[in-house]
Amino acid sequence: MSWNFFTIFICIFTSFFVLFFHHSNANANANVKRSCNFFEGSWIVDETYPLYDSTQCPFIEHEFNCQKNGRPNQDYLKYRWQPHGCSLERFDGGAFLKKFKGKSIMFVGDSLSRNQWQSLVCLLYTSLPNTKYNTTRVGDVSLFTFLDFELDVMLDRSVYLVDVVREEKGRILKLDSIEGGTLWKGIDMLIFNTWHWWNRRGTTQPWDYIEIGGQYYKDMDRVVAFERALFTWAKWIDTNINPAKTIVFFQGISPSHYNGTDWNEPGVKTCLGQMQPISGSTYPGGLPPALKVLKKVLYTIEKQVTLLDVTNLCLLRKDGHPSIYGLSGMDCSHWCLAGVPDIWNEILYNFIVMT
Repeated sequence: MSWNFFTIFICIFTSFFVLFFHHSNANANANVKRSCNFFEGSWIVDETYPLYDSTQCPFIEHEFNCQKNGRPNQDYLKYRWQPHGCSLERFDGGAFLKKFKGKSIMFVGDSLSRNQWQSLVCLLYTSLPNTKYNTTRVGDVSLFTFLDFELDVMLDRSVYLVDVVREEKGRILKLDSIEGGTLWKGIDMLIFNTWHWWNRRGTTQPWDYIEIGGQYYKDMDRVVAFERALFTWAKWIDTNINPAKTIVFFQGISPSHYNGTDWNEPGVKTCLGQMQPISGSTYPGGLPPALKVLKKVLYTIEKQVTLLDVTNLCLLRKDGHPSIYGLSGMDCSHWCLAGVPDIWNEILYNFIVMT
């Protein structure tokens, strides 16, 4: 009888130890992921990339579809982002769809948000190409629904995040107003972005006056205006977001490549003909001032907002833009798909699915 008791005791103890060891290892792996800075690293050649074949994703818009538009090389597709101190788990569309079954995702921002939105749609669609889907657009909101998973992946075009309103005086950029935020309430995951439109002038500038606190200005320092708008957005986040319901990310500042001096090629004025990333982990031209402003504002927010700090890894990818293989003219601001935005979403995947 005592032998049986001893045997049972040993079995129970062994089982407990194995479970404890497995749980500890799982926690340790998760802690390594959480403690690793996904945004410090370098680009390495990986022949298993890209994460999907762009010809198998019929939803890529013309301006991002570089291969279809005749870009002759494919070298830019064969790079993987390698953080220092850890490795990113490869994007798994099936795992992502299961994680977000019955939920909603919304990208909010300008055409760089559209770049990332289309990347995520392609990553998910090509992982299960026979899945049923529906696409629609209502106003400024584009919606892609994965019907089998009841998952809505949306894009709200809001280039400043704050409101632009037509009044008797003209088109007013209201730095203290964010009425458009009503569309963002109740969404399960929000990914925000703004910056590229803040320096637009002339006919491409979609406002006539800036309003702050009831006062109208014909113009002002654009970085100051950007900061004021971000503080308005930050207040909206703290007032309206329930962290138990909604995960919030900010895309970061996606850079352009129009000045070769920044990457030690004086005289180069575009990204055309760039064939490979900058080696190493540091961009010679440094980081844009807008990133410092963004981080300053994010630091003040009480609710959790995770920065997808993609600026430096994008600065290193002077080869990743459409250049002449986009919509029209020379585009060294947006990114080819497949391409760099897929890595943004792979990092996003590691934040929300793997940790």
